[in-house]
Amino acid sequence: FFFLMIRRPPRSTPLYSSAASDVYKRQVYIHGLVRDMDGRKMSKSLGNGIDPIELIEKYGADAVRFNLVIGNSPGKDMRFSAQKVEASRNFANKLWNAARFIHMNIYGCNIKNELPKELNIEDKWILDEYNSLIKSVTENIEKFEFGIAAQKLYGFIWDEFCDWYIELAKTRLNTAEEASHNNTREVL
Repeated sequence: FFFLMIRRPPRSTPLYSSAASDVYKRQVYIHGLVRDMDGRKMSKSLGNGIDPIELIEKYGADAVRFNLVIGNSPGKDMRFSAQKVEASRNFANKLWNAARFIHMNIYGCNIKNELPKELNIEDKWILDEYNSLIKSVTENIEKFEFGIAAQKLYGFIWDEFCDWYIELAKTRLNTAEEASHNNTREVL
């Protein structure tokens, strides 16, 4: 596909059609190579290749995908590390636990799909951080800076949302005030 992108067929050839022409109008992202820990190109002859099926069975597909995105920077090769895939698996687990916590606390409740009229300071903080994140990550994606976008998502989800906001939400959900419960649920 790469060679098709850099060498467009002449108009006189049968390969040139309106459908084929549309392929050349798309934006294409060409990433660097995935190398071993020593920086060598992976190959069967060197015996330093990896089996993606084994990685997926051990760590999960989401962890492998996220590792490839977060370790990627435009125009540079990345070094593969099983420890980085394991860290990505831990992140996927953290995200799963956060989603479970949210589902556990909103399931069966009559929650409006809107923000509450009164927000606590922690609600305002997390929503401000979230809105800033959306703007920043969107800009990174539009510039094809996928690794930077993934690192920002990782930082927000792990450090701010899970480690701070969910912990603060737990204390509010354990109080007797039903209004506080509903506000927290709507923000979650």
